[in-house]
Amino acid sequence: MGRLRVVFVALLLALLAPGAAPAYSWPFKPFNRQHPIRGFFGDPRTVYYNGILATPFVGTGIFSFHQGVDIVARDGTPIYAVADGTAHYLGAATLNLITKGCVTFQYFHIVSVVGEEQAVRAGKTVLGYVQPPFGHVHITEINDGKAVNPLQRGHLTPYRDRTRPHISSIEITNQTGVLQAPLGLCGRVEVDADAFDVPPVPVPGKFHGLPVAPAFVRWKLTRLGCHVAVPWQVTADFRKTLPPNSTFFNVYAHGTYENAPRFGREQYASMPGRYLFLLAANYDTTTIPNGVYTITVQAADERGNSTFAARRISVLNAHGGLCPGSLPLPPGAPPPPEPPS
Repeated sequence: MGRLRVVFVALLLALLAPGAAPAYSWPFKPFNRQHPIRGFFGDPRTVYYNGILATPFVGTGIFSFHQGVDIVARDGTPIYAVADGTAHYLGAATLNLITKGCVTFQYFHIVSVVGEEQAVRAGKTVLGYVQPPFGHVHITEINDGKAVNPLQRGHLTPYRDRTRPHISSIEITNQTGVLQAPLGLCGRVEVDADAFDVPPVPVPGKFHGLPVAPAFVRWKLTRLGCHVAVPWQVTADFRKTLPPNSTFFNVYAHGTYENAPRFGREQYASMPGRYLFLLAANYDTTTIPNGVYTITVQAADERGNSTFAARRISVLNAHGGLCPGSLPLPPGAPPPPEPPS
């Protein structure tokens, strides 16, 4: 009996903790059914000022982390309050729902029908309707002044995810941005991982089959024989909250772009984005002995489903500063022996 009382008190304190957001339902009917999500927390949001044929990745633009989730809904769908609170206007098609527990929900892409400072009730009050032609409602959850991941346990519910992220490639470039073969790496290199996830509920329409970002990416480097040269390093962790937008290119590598990307005056509708995660921006291979190594990358989603990928590389540095792998066969030298049959 005493143990039950302790558990009950602990649960009560958790519910009453400042800024603690209780689980909440989906913002439109049916409230208790999981709906397709086409944009995940932490997805890259990119607008490149240069056209795709005008070296956009070395130019300027607008780059940020997606601070909520984009839930697919038909234009005109009634959107409800997910919690009790007070409505406040932020601007056209944008509304704040401020709860008594210091949690704020921001709704985007809705035509609001509630009044300023109107009291609203969860699952009862219609806040507005999905604004054409967006076909989705965006919701940001702000807890203690920070955007938090709505897909973490105890927040948006019901939510289940049994899919695993994908790692398409592990890429190595030199300091001029030229892709490198994994043989004879030397000097300083950049290491990136092309990784993505898929929504657990298939998304209809133009965003069908397009990727979303994994919630967690990390990497390590081991020498052949299992000696750890670089222990696990976390590149991205969107499981709870987000880094500042000013660090966008510390997480994503140049060459990243969002779904239906915009380059210059053109927007490439229905085209998938590319999510390049920056594992190491300026890794100095001279800090490790010459030899054969394995780069291992892990990508995981909010619910812990994960996948691993590995790429073997050889490091070959010389004291003179030149990369031995860049030198031709000396004049008159015999050709290398044939491999044994």
